[in-house]
Amino acid sequence: MVAVASVVVVAGAVAGTLSALDGGPRGTGRARTPGVTASPRLAPLPALPAPSPSAAESSASAAPDASASPSPPPSPSRSGAVRHRRGAPAAGRLYRHPDSQVLDWVRTHSGDPRHAVIASRIAARPAAVWFAEYAPQTLTDRVAAVTSGGAAQGRVPVLVPYAIPGRDCGGHSQGGAPDLDAYDAWIDRFAAGLGSGEVIVVLEPDSVAQAECLSAGERADRFASLARAGRVLKAANPRARVYFDAGHSGWNAPGKQAAWLRQAGAASPESSDGIFSNVSNFHTTADEIAYDRRVLEALGGPAGLGAVIDTSRNGNGAPADGEWCDPAGRSLGRAPTLATGEPRIDAYLWVKLPGESDGCKGRPGTFTASYAYDLASS
Repeated sequence: MVAVASVVVVAGAVAGTLSALDGGPRGTGRARTPGVTASPRLAPLPALPAPSPSAAESSASAAPDASASPSPPPSPSRSGAVRHRRGAPAAGRLYRHPDSQVLDWVRTHSGDPRHAVIASRIAARPAAVWFAEYAPQTLTDRVAAVTSGGAAQGRVPVLVPYAIPGRDCGGHSQGGAPDLDAYDAWIDRFAAGLGSGEVIVVLEPDSVAQAECLSAGERADRFASLARAGRVLKAANPRARVYFDAGHSGWNAPGKQAAWLRQAGAASPESSDGIFSNVSNFHTTADEIAYDRRVLEALGGPAGLGAVIDTSRNGNGAPADGEWCDPAGRSLGRAPTLATGEPRIDAYLWVKLPGESDGCKGRPGTFTASYAYDLASS
């Protein structure tokens, strides 16, 4: 793996692999959360204003009855096409799902001196929900639990399907479906849980930007499956907005990234609403805006294609030395929003949940309070 790829890949991968929703019982498929490390008692910083959670947010959403799981809808072949109305622009507030590691920590550490800062500046913010465990039998219900929770509150959930075969080129976050046929079937089940409300799908981080490790034939097959995935997701729910992997501003040149994205279906309104960048990375929002616009220009396609940017940890930009693993001196970026005020930039999202370690300040993917506090208080 080339060094520039590892900057985003390991960090982005770990965040979803250990999601509380990505396997059966809690604790399954995720490492035990490290204990809180000792630290001097610090006066809490002023809390950022946050909306009061509704009653629906104070308890986990009930998953649909597994016995009533809907059958995956008929879906096109990799070479087929589906005609449907393009999803309307996402509007309203983003959804904060009540099941996350940071919320677990907040609920059980009310006496910790870092509690107020972590609760107000991280736990109160909406963040993406990752689906990284293959587990197809429960996938539809797990997706539906999130989308129905968002719909009940009139808010927009952000979902991250992360099961492409050959994930992370066999590196730290290897895993996913056993092959592309199994992945196609997994996507069908994922799509069956999308419901009919507004939803944002961040489709397979690193799947396009890191494709250099594949042979030309393997790359073509992966891109065909990604294009199919976009069509299936948007056919299942025309209000779903699907974004494809553009890496980040420190990785591939815009023209090269756009060429791959075009092969993966990102220029087609039947598959795509645009691109995403900076997932789990630290590049500044300004750099990502400029980069994403160049990629979109090179990509072509409808003028309505846009970009979403992961701003969860990019407040101080990327480290000069290129360190990717829980680098010191980073801070939270812009709060998640669907109103950026920037042409062709559809949203700033927290895709990587701040405080979930890349593997240096805690076990990979686990919430580490000391790291979260450092990010929130920088």
